[in-house]
Amino acid sequence: MARFPSPESQLTLGADDVRRITLRAQGFLGSEGRRGGVSGMMRRLGAVQLDTISVLARSHELVAYSRLGPLPRDKVELAYWHPRKPTAFEYWAHAACILPLEQWPSFAFRRRAFRSRGMRWHEVPEHACAEVLARLRADGPLNATQLGGAKSGGEWWDWSDVKIAVEWLLDIGDVVCVRRTGWRRVYDLPERVIPGEYLGVEPSDEECLARLAGVAARGLGVVTRADLVDFHRLQRLARTANERADLIDKAAAAAGLVPVTLDGGRTRPAATAWADPAAVEQMPRGRHRTTLLSPFDSLIWDRKRALRMFGFSHSLEAYVPAHKRVHGYFAMPLLAGGRLVGRVDPTRSGRTLVARKVSLERASAAEAMAQALREAASWVGCDEVHLGVVEPSQYAGRLRSALAGG
Repeated sequence: MARFPSPESQLTLGADDVRRITLRAQGFLGSEGRRGGVSGMMRRLGAVQLDTISVLARSHELVAYSRLGPLPRDKVELAYWHPRKPTAFEYWAHAACILPLEQWPSFAFRRRAFRSRGMRWHEVPEHACAEVLARLRADGPLNATQLGGAKSGGEWWDWSDVKIAVEWLLDIGDVVCVRRTGWRRVYDLPERVIPGEYLGVEPSDEECLARLAGVAARGLGVVTRADLVDFHRLQRLARTANERADLIDKAAAAAGLVPVTLDGGRTRPAATAWADPAAVEQMPRGRHRTTLLSPFDSLIWDRKRALRMFGFSHSLEAYVPAHKRVHGYFAMPLLAGGRLVGRVDPTRSGRTLVARKVSLERASAAEAMAQALREAASWVGCDEVHLGVVEPSQYAGRLRSALAGG
């Protein structure tokens, strides 16, 4: 374990150092990650990814649960999308994400890039844009159905002109979403919901990148150049890889990140990275959280980073044909003791949580999996846990005993 000197001198961090720093930054190690509830968690993470898939719960709920424990789900939703006191907005970060309101100025570069490009994958109907803005000004916040419908009436995937227009206006910042009802976006005008201290601020592209580099470093603790690119999907930042690398390096320096050297051990060469200054002030301490993770959780959303950090290969198989799936439709990794030690593909049947397929990395993970399954079941209102396939099969008895003993 590295001993952390003052930020003025460069550190060399081993794999365990980086893993523990990241776990603390992500809210899985120690008590700091529980401060401020869901809103505090969102600010520390910097972005919470959204997705339409709902198994035990939707991904943004699972992200809060994994860190904060079994909070009432209505309170989780209220913290993200408060109808009277918005604290967050939706925009394109790592993917479609919930972001703290104070990040609104930081995405000015992306709003300008969309506007300069002039289109999404659809041509934008200007008449519909004008109609949407007029309706929102006259009638207040509305969802796509209230604005005139999301579908064109043709093929199932065809968006209506209204839907294309309102999503384009969201891209360029002329409308904003700070609330959902029934999983539908509610669109509003920025001047009605974005605080004035953020609304009129238009930082340069360089300033935006520096701010976002700081966000990524706080959310992950330690970041490589690739991590900074992936966190906010900055692959299109420049025409060449060298130009992009230069912009990222300048952003990291402007954000005040601490240069560190990553010790690759016997298998990898040493690499240059950066750390959030607060992350290297003291050695990470505290209790590890044992929990199931959404596949879209920011701890593991970068599959290459997860493999590098945990030696754990994971992918979402929801869109893979059922007969080709290895671990299941929505396999959720198991975090225990600061390691990824298994995964489960869950579903619900009435008041029973069904673990359709459980995969364990080692026999000793059985007790942690049992604990995580019981807690998750209770959180979503299930009274029982039913085990399906367990791999390796010789671990099944130990897992069943652990579940029965709880």
